[in-house]
Amino acid sequence: MQKNLVANKVILTRPVAQAQDFARQVKAMGRDVAHFPLLEIAALDDNTALITQLGQLQGYALIAFVSPNAIDAFFRHLTTLPENLTFAVMGEGSRAKLAEYGVNDQTATILRPRNALKTDSETLLAELDLDVLRGQKVLIVRGESGRELLAEALRTHGVEVVQVAAYRRVKPVLNDENEKHLAQLLESDNDWVITSSEALRNLCDYVEALNLNGGVAKMQRQHLLVPHSRIEETAQTLGFLHITLTASGDEQLLVALQSRL
Repeated sequence: MQKNLVANKVILTRPVAQAQDFARQVKAMGRDVAHFPLLEIAALDDNTALITQLGQLQGYALIAFVSPNAIDAFFRHLTTLPENLTFAVMGEGSRAKLAEYGVNDQTATILRPRNALKTDSETLLAELDLDVLRGQKVLIVRGESGRELLAEALRTHGVEVVQVAAYRRVKPVLNDENEKHLAQLLESDNDWVITSSEALRNLCDYVEALNLNGGVAKMQRQHLLVPHSRIEETAQTLGFLHITLTASGDEQLLVALQSRL
């Protein structure tokens, strides 16, 4: 007999505040939603460096954002957005986030990977005219830590790169309440929406810390929906057996969830 997939919960692992709109759309499908944040986004203790760069935007040939969180932090501290700026984003989620602030293809130049199944620094680099950028300045807005590939590749091509932190990622504390919640979630097969390799590694750390009988195996049997090939590769390395790779962006994650009804 075929398993009733509709009975499975959809587990959202983003910070709760950032998952509300997505949760509403999943519930509209008739799916039950549970929140289990695997990352929290925190403000910096000192935003001086970011604010300084916001006052120098017209000196940059390109402003690149590594994530929607970087965009939120950027606009949170921005008073006036200069005209004729060129932006670069890694994926559809960041493009949609820019649109929330009135920045779209009609109001600005936005560069992003054309391959919706692989959205990262490597595919963004393929869209940039590195010869034109040579000798010019590029601003990368990012978290306190992250991959250096984009900055290093640009510098290799003679581009002056300034990186500025706009937020920090924090691993949530595993307490008695969410330990119990996680143990309950592992007792049934659910659809986990995972949008970060770091978040997935945090999940594995949590399950190992629980020391449940068969906990790791139960975790590896969960179904993951991931919007990036790098997250898929991480999941495979960690032993997950059921992984659905979608194209970039929440819309494609929703399409994949809809297909499981």
